[in-house]
Amino acid sequence: MASTISRGIKAPIIRQGDDIVKVVADSVIAAMKEDGFTLNDGDVISVTEAVVARADGNYATIDQIATDIKAKLGGETVGVVFPILSRNRFAICLKGIARGAKKVVVLLSYPSDEVGNHLIDADVLEDSDINPYSDVLTVEQFRAAFGAPKHTFTGVDYVQYYTDIIEGEGAEAEIIFANHADVILNYTKNVLCCDIHTRERTARRVKKAGGEKVFTLCDILNTSVDGSGYNPQYGLLGSNKATEETVKLFPKNAQEVAENISKALSEYSGKRIEAMVYGDGAFRDPVGKIWELADPVVGVGYTSGLVGLPNELKLKFLADNDFANLLGDALADAIRERIRQKNANLKGDMTSEGTTPRRLTDLIGSLCDLTSGSGDKGTPIVVVQNYFNNYAN
Repeated sequence: MASTISRGIKAPIIRQGDDIVKVVADSVIAAMKEDGFTLNDGDVISVTEAVVARADGNYATIDQIATDIKAKLGGETVGVVFPILSRNRFAICLKGIARGAKKVVVLLSYPSDEVGNHLIDADVLEDSDINPYSDVLTVEQFRAAFGAPKHTFTGVDYVQYYTDIIEGEGAEAEIIFANHADVILNYTKNVLCCDIHTRERTARRVKKAGGEKVFTLCDILNTSVDGSGYNPQYGLLGSNKATEETVKLFPKNAQEVAENISKALSEYSGKRIEAMVYGDGAFRDPVGKIWELADPVVGVGYTSGLVGLPNELKLKFLADNDFANLLGDALADAIRERIRQKNANLKGDMTSEGTTPRRLTDLIGSLCDLTSGSGDKGTPIVVVQNYFNNYAN
């Protein structure tokens, strides 16, 4: 009777130099033997990007970040545009930026950052006389209007926190609040656009408005600096704090790892096994309003069977409309037959209304992220079974 099953698989603590493909394969095989399940065609073996990068040793130091910042942005005043509010994600990057500059001007969007971390409550902003579409605020103006609000979940005053990080590196700090990226050009022409999913548009606008040295986080550590790790596509984007002086970068070998995991477990099981390396899931917290996706993508590397979107009929629609006069076995048989005969592409067809129009990698990766969690579960590997089954098969 079971359809989709998501299993978190425990693994050893993975260190630099470990064979991540062997660790994943061995862990899944051990779980199969212990828990009594087998793999089927189309099952998906997923592993979190964090352990893939760790095994590969894709790390960099704050000094290496600072060296790249200084080389690309000149080492004087650097404008930092639209960073997210994060101790784990951005604070460590800001430390490197400040170490590579004499002054850092941080432009924060308000009332929230790009992924939903709120500086201030949206209702409080609405009750004020401030227009977020046009008004540019200094720290003094921000404090006068809103005080010193702290993040809902972390309890951090990010305005003070980011100021302390910059000054702790010996640089001068200035923080401003606005929702137009080109405001930064009133302070410096050397700009680092630190937003995630809107980075290219932000950089384009800053350049068009007169920015001279304009980069995104993808341009920092996109090649090795003094022997550092790197990511040729995403640079610092998707990095995490490792220690007070190092960051773990987004994995640069994710596609190779996914394909080799698929090969190893397909050979073991005799089935066609898909595999992926996944980052943050793409979902939003209904209370804190945080959109989880701080990584540039959910599917970091994946096999070809995971390319595309679902092509599903809405069973509720069929039951309430096309087959409203049927009950019991007759209803079930009619729906199964309709599924078997469905078009290969249901885009625009009302019978698919209400199904989820998202990429398979985003859907499966989000399921895996929720299954593995981000704490002490110790399950960086997830086996997703029967995902491609439907009511008819």
